[in-house]
Formats: sequence, C-alpha cells, structure tokens
Amino acid sequence: LNCHTVVIFHFNYTNDTRFYRWDYTSLITVNGILLFGYDGEDFISLDLKTLTWIALKPEADIIKQRWDADKATIKNYENHVTQLCPDWLKKGMDYRKSSLLRTALPSVSLLQKTPSSPVSCHATGFYPDRAMMFWRKDGEELHEDVDRGEILPNHDGTFQMRADLNISSVSPEDWRRYDCVFQLSGATRDIITKLDKAGIRTNRGNTEIRVKPTNTTVLIIVAVVVVALVLIAVTGFVIYRKRKGERENGKIIYLTDSFCPLILVSELINLST
Repeated sequence: LNCHTVVIFHFNYTNDTRFYRWDYTSLITVNGILLFGYDGEDFISLDLKTLTWIALKPEADIIKQRWDADKATIKNYENHVTQLCPDWLKKGMDYRKSSLLRTALPSVSLLQKTPSSPVSCHATGFYPDRAMMFWRKDGEELHEDVDRGEILPNHDGTFQMRADLNISSVSPEDWRRYDCVFQLSGATRDIITKLDKAGIRTNRGNTEIRVKPTNTTVLIIVAVVVVALVLIAVTGFVIYRKRKGERENGKIIYLTDSFCPLILVSELINLST
C-alpha cells in the first residue's frame, strides 16, 4: 500500500540555488518506510528506529546533516508514517469495502402502454449495477419475444433496468405461466413478479388502484351542489324583483329579456310633458 504525495525542496548546490521535485512515498507495511527519490532513483530515507536520515546518494549528505538537526520535523514524519497514513488508508479501504458490499433491492412493476403493447418488467432503485432480469415460462428462461434493456443510472446513485415481453401470441389463460425474475449480485433472494393483468400499470392509470367514493365524500358533494343552487335561486329572485320595480316606475327600458340591460334609452318620467 502506498501513501503518496509530492513536495518541493529548495537547497544550495555548488553555489547555485535550484528547485527540485521529489516523490515522497510511504510504504505501509509492518515497519513503515519513508523514502525520497530523485530522477527515478532512491535519494534519502528516514530510519524510523533511530529517527535519523540515511543518505542513499553522495549528493544527499548535505541534506542529511541539515535534516538530522531538525528533530521536530523528524517527529512529524514519524507520526505521519506510523499513524496518519495508515489511518487514512484503513478508512479508505473500509469505505471501499462497505461500498462493494452494499446492496439495495429495487421496486419492480409491470408496465404497458396499450393493451396490444409488450409488457415491460421494470426495476428501479437497485444497487450495485451487477444485476440480471429475464422472463420465464413454466420456470424456464425465455429468449424469444423478450427485449432486454440496458442498465441505466438514477439521479440518486442507484440503477434501473427493464425487460419487455411480447404477449401478442399469449392467450389470457396462459398468462399465469409467465413471470419476471430480477437477480441482484450480493442479494440473498430473487424478486419474482407474476404476469397478472390486474397488476399491470398503463397510461390509462394503475389498474390496481380504484378509489371508491366514501359516504362522507358523497354527502359533501351533495351539500355543495344544494348550497350553490340555493344561492343562484336567491340571487335571481332578488335581481328579478329589483328590475321589475324599476320597470314599473318607468326609469329604464331593457331591449332584451335578460337581466343585463343593453341600452338605457331615456328616463320616462312625466311622459305627458
């Protein structure tokens, strides 16, 4: 296992100031190793028993002397190699392991666009994506009249897939002989869905869900209708009485039989004058 990073060191070499890129690799075994390489070759390493640097190239002697004097940095490196890096790797491996072992079973539905369309066995919400879906007849897997779709991702990280069965040549009496099987890697059981007309969802709605109105619902609807009719009758009667009184007083003339006047011709007061 490698815990790897890249650092830049600055030092004087033959009176020149240069920057070098070093590969820092900590090999996590029973005894950790801190090793720096340069130009593809080992350059300097830390002895974790003596907590001193070992120059692996003659050019590394000057760096060894400087780094040996920096005890605080050596302790930091020791802690990194023996504690931090192993902890990071362990957490990463545990997370990876949990992700690989995680399983989530899907919900499976039978879908059909029209009565003459193929019946689609649709599974969604499963994880991981190592899954199979197929149709059977009398317990035997079907290969003809079956169209298997590819596995597609969902927005939540799970997956979905479908398998369509052409039922144009299947008589209603034989439907009970067919079923859809979903298998998920890592799961302890298969999901088997019988071909049942009562359980098929179509564009015309879910045949499994038929909501009957309750007595309370019927009473509420009747009450609303009655109240509406009463309000309409009362309003019409009030308007009728008002308009009738105005006609009798000779104030306006309506050119239609409706309650809404079209033209106000004139005030017919004192016609004789």
